[in-house]
Amino acid sequence: MTRDDAAHALDLDAYLARIGYEGERRPSVDVLRSVHRAHVLGIPFENLDPLLGTVPSLALSDLEAKLVRGGRGGYCYEQNTLFTAALRALGFGVTLLTARVVLGAAPGDVRPRTHMLMEVRVEGEPGPYLADVGFGGTGALLEPIALAPDAELYDTPRHHRLVRLPHEGPLDLWELRARTRDGEWAGQYAFTREPFEAPDYEVVNWHIATNPRSPFSRLLYVQRTTGDAHLALSGRTLVVTPHDGGARRERELADADEVTRVLTEDFALRLPEGARLPA
Repeated sequence: MTRDDAAHALDLDAYLARIGYEGERRPSVDVLRSVHRAHVLGIPFENLDPLLGTVPSLALSDLEAKLVRGGRGGYCYEQNTLFTAALRALGFGVTLLTARVVLGAAPGDVRPRTHMLMEVRVEGEPGPYLADVGFGGTGALLEPIALAPDAELYDTPRHHRLVRLPHEGPLDLWELRARTRDGEWAGQYAFTREPFEAPDYEVVNWHIATNPRSPFSRLLYVQRTTGDAHLALSGRTLVVTPHDGGARRERELADADEVTRVLTEDFALRLPEGARLPA
């Protein structure tokens, strides 16, 4: 926890209004599932700040100003830091974790641990849950999944599985898998349950936002999950994936002006004042 976070209490009313949640406010499994889903549907994934040359702040007051009151989204460190503050305000116990993204990796590739997620404890439940509102893609969790071997989650319209992998280290290695549209299981990321703290994410956040080899500093990535479909914008390529199994639709946007229009109209983002996206 930073000094800012210790001095700044999340405006829970404003946060819940931002994600459109009007249900109970108690630390139960049902509330955890509902708030998790509402956050994923309510706040888009986006990397506008790194693309425009700014390192996103992870201070809670700045996250509240940007994601809650500013009509913006963010990537995993921002989304999950904000979500953690909301869960703790609701009475949940939260331990922060970090994962290696395996989605899209070539066989034998070992990527750094750069993805933020969390373990959530619910009083009265036999075990913890894995929660993550910041992955963004079509394989992202819509609801938390029980952190147990071979747990499965039918988080309609998605389907997830959590498995333990063979591993020589002192801690169990877990992998989150998502069912693809062709019926295969695809690994999303792998993690251990080693606790991480806010300063750890400050370091990796700076790396991801500023390293010239980082995809987030070089190309626009925006994703939004709605009730009907998943929208993804990579550079100028817009892909719409319907939840009902219908055909994916892909098209190239004409120019920066059309990108701006799609971001504001389709992704419901309020762009930074005066921002000019790369052509």
